[in-house]
Amino acid sequence: MNVVSLLPSATEIVYALGVEPVGVSHECDYPPAANEKPVVNRSSIDPDASSVEINEQVARAEQEGGVYQIDRETLARLDPDLVISQGICDVCAVDEVQVREAVDDLGLGAAVLTTDPHSLADIIADIERIGDALGRSERAVELVADLERRIDAVERSAGATEDRPRTAVLDWLDPVMVAGHWIPGMVDLAGGRYGLAERGARSRPREWETIRSYDPEVLALSPCGFDIDQTTENLTDVTEREGWDDLTAVQHGEVYVVDGHHYVNRPGPRLIETLEFLAWILHPERFDTPPSDAVRPLSTLETA
Repeated sequence: MNVVSLLPSATEIVYALGVEPVGVSHECDYPPAANEKPVVNRSSIDPDASSVEINEQVARAEQEGGVYQIDRETLARLDPDLVISQGICDVCAVDEVQVREAVDDLGLGAAVLTTDPHSLADIIADIERIGDALGRSERAVELVADLERRIDAVERSAGATEDRPRTAVLDWLDPVMVAGHWIPGMVDLAGGRYGLAERGARSRPREWETIRSYDPEVLALSPCGFDIDQTTENLTDVTEREGWDDLTAVQHGEVYVVDGHHYVNRPGPRLIETLEFLAWILHPERFDTPPSDAVRPLSTLETA
C-alpha cells in the first residue's frame, strides 16, 4: 500500500506499525528514515524566525491563502492509496479540506484518513484506526498495549500523590499560549494540577497577567515547532516580562525547557515519553531523568 503522511505524528505512527510511507510532509523528521522521503507540501513560514516573527508570518499567510500548499505534481506521481491528514490545527499541518480537494482534482483513488486528537485516548484510537487502514491491526494492538502499560505505570507512581503542584505548559512565547488538547490530562496523570485549561481544550493565547495570577509552581516552556536550542534563543520573550522573577516556579528553580517540536506538540507514540518527562519534572524522585536533548532545567541554560 502506498501511504502519504502529511503530519509528523502520523508518520511516526505509520513507521511504528511497520509501514514505510512513500511521501511525507516537510516537518516529518522521525524516525530518521522519514528525512529521505519525497516531500508533498510546502510551507510559507520561516521556521528559524523568532516567536514574534513566526506569529506575524502565520497571520499574513492565513489572509493570503493559507500556511501550506500541497505539491500536487509530487502527490500525483506517488499515486497513494491512503493519505493521512489532520483537522486539529491549520497552523500545524495541511488541513483535511486541502487534501481532499487535491485528491479529487487529481483524480486519485486514494482514501483520506483524518486525525483530530485532543487527548491520549484519541491518540490511542488514531493508532488503531491507522492500523486498520494499513492492514496492520494486530501490530496496532501490540503497540497500544505497550503504550497503555507505560501510561498506567506513570499514573500508579505519580497519580496518587497528594503533592500536586500548580503546573503550566506554554506552547508559544509571544504571544503567550497555554498548551491544551492532551496536555491537561497528561499533567493530571503525571501528578500535577493544570488550572489554565480544561482537558481537550484547544491551545489559545492568554494575557500575561493571567499567568502571573495563576502563579505556577512548575512551568514548562515548549513552543510548537521549537527544539530546545530554538526555545533558548527566544527565552527573553517570557523572561523579560514584568513579574517573571516573582513567579513561584522561577523563584524555586522549577522552570524547564522541553523540546516542543518532537514531544509536547506531536500527538504520536512518543507522547508517552513526554508523559514520563512531565512526571519527572513534577516528581523527580520517582522517575528517571530525561535525556538533555528533550528536557533541561532553565537554570542549566542560563548558566551554560
